[in-house]
Amino acid sequence: MKEGIHPKYQQTTIKCACGEVIETGSTKKDIRVEICSKCHPYFTGKQKLVDTSGRVDKFNKKFGLRSN
Repeated sequence: MKEGIHPKYQQTTIKCACGEVIETGSTKKDIRVEICSKCHPYFTGKQKLVDTSGRVDKFNKKFGLRSN
């Protein structure tokens, strides 16, 4: 490996919007994220459906699906 071209690898803290704090190693210092494995719908089983300007309703009408 060439000397002086690699970033410094250091201990860092990853903070999620839900309040979860994870200690890990990275080349960046103090990382902030919006979603982590504690609050992500895939891992929690809670699906959040975000409807932007009625697109879900429009889809359901177009294909004859009824909403729950």
